[in-house]
Amino acid sequence: MGWLESTVIYSKSYNKNVHNRRVCCFFSFAIGNFFLMEKFGIQNRTLVSFLIVLFLFICSNCFAWSQNDDVSEVSGTEQKWVRVGLVLDLGSVEGKIVGSSVSLALSDFYTVNSNYRTRIILSVRNSHGEPILALASAIDLLQTEGVKAIIGGNSLLETKLLAEIGEKARIPVISLNSPVSLSLSKYSHLIQATYDSSSEAKGITAFIHEFDWKSVALVHEDEDDWRESMQLLVDHFHENGVHIRSKVGFTVSSTEEVMMDRLRKLKDLRTTVFVVHLSELIATHLFPCAEKLGMMSEGFAWILTVKSMNSFNQNLDDFSKQAMEGVVGFRSYIPMSKKLHNFTSKWRKSLPVEEDAGSEIARLSIPGVWAHDVAWALARAAEFTRMSNVSSTLLEAITECRFKGLSGDFRIKNKKLLSNKFEIVNLIGSGERRVGLWNSNGSFSNKLETIFWPGGTIQNPQGLQLGESKRKTLRVLVTSSNRFPKLVNATTDPRTKKITADGFCIQVFNASIRRFNYDVEYTLWTGGPNYDNLAYTLSTQKDKYDAAVGDITITSNRSNYVDFTIPFTELGLGMVAPKQSSMWVFFQPLTLDLWMTSAAFFVLTGTIVWLIERPENTEFQGSWSQQIGVMLWFGFSTLVYAHREKLKHNLSRFVVTVWVFAVLILTTSYTATLTSMMTVQQIRFNTNKDFVGHLSGSLIANETLKAMNTKGLNTSEDYAKALLNNTVAFIIDELPYLSVLLGENPGRFLMIKPQVTTNGFGFMFQKGDELVHNVSKEISELRTKGRLNEMAKTWFENRFPYTIDDTPDPIDLYRFRGLFMITGGSSALALAVVLIIWLRDTWGDLMNSISIFLAGGFIHFRILFARTVSPSPVDEPIGENAMQMAQRNTQ
Repeated sequence: MGWLESTVIYSKSYNKNVHNRRVCCFFSFAIGNFFLMEKFGIQNRTLVSFLIVLFLFICSNCFAWSQNDDVSEVSGTEQKWVRVGLVLDLGSVEGKIVGSSVSLALSDFYTVNSNYRTRIILSVRNSHGEPILALASAIDLLQTEGVKAIIGGNSLLETKLLAEIGEKARIPVISLNSPVSLSLSKYSHLIQATYDSSSEAKGITAFIHEFDWKSVALVHEDEDDWRESMQLLVDHFHENGVHIRSKVGFTVSSTEEVMMDRLRKLKDLRTTVFVVHLSELIATHLFPCAEKLGMMSEGFAWILTVKSMNSFNQNLDDFSKQAMEGVVGFRSYIPMSKKLHNFTSKWRKSLPVEEDAGSEIARLSIPGVWAHDVAWALARAAEFTRMSNVSSTLLEAITECRFKGLSGDFRIKNKKLLSNKFEIVNLIGSGERRVGLWNSNGSFSNKLETIFWPGGTIQNPQGLQLGESKRKTLRVLVTSSNRFPKLVNATTDPRTKKITADGFCIQVFNASIRRFNYDVEYTLWTGGPNYDNLAYTLSTQKDKYDAAVGDITITSNRSNYVDFTIPFTELGLGMVAPKQSSMWVFFQPLTLDLWMTSAAFFVLTGTIVWLIERPENTEFQGSWSQQIGVMLWFGFSTLVYAHREKLKHNLSRFVVTVWVFAVLILTTSYTATLTSMMTVQQIRFNTNKDFVGHLSGSLIANETLKAMNTKGLNTSEDYAKALLNNTVAFIIDELPYLSVLLGENPGRFLMIKPQVTTNGFGFMFQKGDELVHNVSKEISELRTKGRLNEMAKTWFENRFPYTIDDTPDPIDLYRFRGLFMITGGSSALALAVVLIIWLRDTWGDLMNSISIFLAGGFIHFRILFARTVSPSPVDEPIGENAMQMAQRNTQ
């Protein structure tokens, strides 16, 4: 381990605090899980909250302990030791380079500045490339060593974990070569030494434009760090007219077979320019596979990103170097200087004999150079904060450091040490040559030198360009059933055997590809109406066909084999039925019980108003026939608000007001329902008896009509005939087919509101074909400008489907029961008030009439009884006298 044994000083208390370290490791594991849950979108908030509280509790004790012993006195001297943690993957080449570079840099610094009273002491921990172990190591360093800063965090996740520890402990964490990410901006104690992703994106884009390439394929490592670090590049491509034809990801576990298969697909797309964003380990396996497929020959271009080139350590075997010949890469620029030369020489001599002899470490890497400058900045900052008249923290002192380092001017801006100047390197044989420089001001330093491309040629690859002057042939499969010729009609010239196509779908297709300067060569699809087979054929015969057009519905199954454009037709299924008319349609809006109840209330309202108004209103008086007529007339005239009789009683006005409100609601509902019913009849059918028509062989219709009696039909003429002779109750099909039917038979059929259960028609292209995006954009523009609608009107005889809602059910009494309860209650209330008033005004006369009735009845009863028991001639005068006397007494 050489450099590690000579420079790393471990605390003697390390072995005395095993228990505490185990506890810290446990909590570091818990916090690591918290970040992993955040990373992978786990939403268990209770668990997350528990881990946070537990972490803060233990760390408060750990950090308080460490702060009291963060500076040690060296016995017998006045020098102060400042411990700095170094968390690296010591099993990797990069980890060994960074560790040895930091150690040697500190040794050189204190040799030059021997009068400094502070000394940086490194405490090294091995993370083994695992973020969780890196977190555990950081907490261990804080508790057992009391470190004042940490250097580490080579990956995005590892940097996040260490940065979180730095925030809690309030110590600087310096990350080397981790990608710039918005997710790291919240950490105020994190310093990143890395390359400028924005400058890189501008440089690669400018390089692509330099050769007039319009599209590229992006080959990347399918891992978080690499995906995150390429996002800015992808966005810059989109913003500056560089089309990404395809993205292909690989992992360290990708086999040669997987690589060959995916590269072969890229080759099938006729891609010739590749931007490679891979680590050295994967790249050394990728390029030999590309060479086997003939993709490292003349006409191809391969561009390596900065992250890829910075990770290369020039320890490639001869086979890999030969496979990568002609590749161009962007690499962080390190200016050549005597200081760099001397340090590199000394660094090589410091390497262990076995590593140097094994050529595992061939040269000082870019992160190794940054590590040197970071170590010097730490040493300067530690000395600066020691001064009694200085109140700056170590973090502030680091960010304020200014000096000439190996990588150039050391200056931290916004907590980042960014390398924004790149050299453009051409790999040739076992070596390389610089062909240009990309400056931080966004331009090349000079004109690019001659580049030796794959195949050993100096002729620049042409790339795959859109709209190039030379016309290209697009080989297109066209559906040929011709069942709906207004959609697709393909014919073959008997003499020349040339295939021509026409129809709405073909017109839209031609309009969508016109600007791309293609000659279209049609081939008839003779595989029947099962277009799943058409999609499979297109995907498996890339050497014969480029696209397929026609009445092809977009489905998920077909999308497994091909790419679809956006739909160019309306979406969904519709139902069409013949128009019907009825002379009694005006009775249908209301049910029978509602009709009878309404009539009864008309009569009831007239009767109650007559009872209230008759005593005082002459218009409600007269003969019995006149009064009955007025009563009925008044009740029903409220239906059209035509009553002429003037009401004099407030109670009758109250009754009429409530009833007119009820009539208003009834008539409004009736009018709305009748209007809908007169627009279209509601389709009512018995699925056990009625047949439903659909397009024969249509998988969409078959899936929708599983539980119905169905009848397959072939043409729009078959549709019309079956509907008119009642062979089928209605037709269910996709809207484009129904558009043809309605356009050919105006006024004879009606469509019920469609259901959006299908995705419409689209054009099929090979997977990853750039025309999918471009044609979709053209379709969108055709729709926006109204040209798509104009084409449809032309082919469908200026009639789109007449789409309306289903007719509502007739209104029943139950829905209006509250209305009639209010009306009946108001009428009953008015009637009760009238009765009370009448009783009050006639109470005396009423009681006298009752007394007379009762008295007269009693005397008549006595006379009748006496005559029955003993009839006598003298009884009559006596009875008459008695009657007269009773009447006088009563008077």
